[in-house]
Amino acid sequence: MLIYFESSIYDHSLKCVRMLESHAFFSKMVDELVEFSEYDPELADGIKWLDDQAQKKGITFYDMVFEVLYKHDVNSKAKDWLSTRN
Repeated sequence: MLIYFESSIYDHSLKCVRMLESHAFFSKMVDELVEFSEYDPELADGIKWLDDQAQKKGITFYDMVFEVLYKHDVNSKAKDWLSTRN
């Protein structure tokens, strides 16, 4: 009996393209949020706070937004996991 395994060769260039596309999408989303904050004073205050925090940490505004969103996602998943445990 013969068993054949098909495997595709991993293409690193595709990974780089996808990462660039994701980065561009994220940057555009943040830029649009900043533009929209012109019409929403509460959002504008939050963006100013994020910018201040980014400057204090010595990171870019985009990195700060990503950090906040990532932490929120992790915390949400942890809460979901805890609620299903019991």
